Amino acid sequence: MNSEFKEEQRFTQWWLWLILIVIALIPVYGIYKQIIRGEQFGTKPISDTGLIVAAIVTFSILFLFRITKLETQIDSNTISINFFPLINKVVDWEEVKTAQILDYGFVGYGIRFFTPYGIVYNMAGNIGLALELKTGQKLLIGTQKEEELTKFLEGHFLS
Repeated sequence: MNSEFKEEQRFTQWWLWLILIVIALIPVYGIYKQIIRGEQFGTKPISDTGLIVAAIVTFSILFLFRITKLETQIDSNTISINFFPLINKVVDWEEVKTAQILDYGFVGYGIRFFTPYGIVYNMAGNIGLALELKTGQKLLIGTQKEEELTKFLEGHFLS
């Protein structure tokens, strides 16, 4: 049996990237039309500076989605969740009251608060490791490696 479980996930949904790229191209087109061609962009045009700021903001968001990743590492002592660049959390198994792998349906992607599963860390899919801590706090970590995670946890940590 492996001594640890590791998984790294990224946003790989083609439709998500299509939406983000289309949104990012809107201010680029506005810059082309208004600053380069000298025509107004829209019926109530934003300033040239506003267009440049909008382009910087949208490309920054695109970059953030590109570098974001969910790394999960589980061993006999701890569960480590690194949602780079936002969260780095380590939970000791001694703190865990219950653990189960479940199909949680769709709750959205990223970090979700105020769900029936507590805080959800999810990049894709609908399968995850649901934890309830002895403090009552709930966490759910999405996985794309359900079988591998199940094999690792069976007989040791699952309730």
